[in-house]
Amino acid sequence: MKLTLRVDFTDGAQATVTSNLWVITQWERKYKTKITQMATGIGAEDLAFIAYEACKISNVVVDAAFDSFIKKVDKVEVIDNEAENPTQEAPSDDF
Repeated sequence: MKLTLRVDFTDGAQATVTSNLWVITQWERKYKTKITQMATGIGAEDLAFIAYEACKISNVVVDAAFDSFIKKVDKVEVIDNEAENPTQEAPSDDF
């Protein structure tokens, strides 16, 4: 699963970052849950953590402490949510 997020910082800066498998596994380890649980809903802290880790791998400078990062974020918005191996729709019998 990949999430593309737009992070708006309180100082007016913005960053667009994309998660990868490493980011998702970090989230699973921290919150002791599986990514499939996101289907039932995702919380603000979940998005913030994924944005934080995705910023780090995208060379966006962030504070060393997660809570300090959150204090500097105004908004995190999902702009794309795509499975890594999307399936194609089955052919239709409609002509």
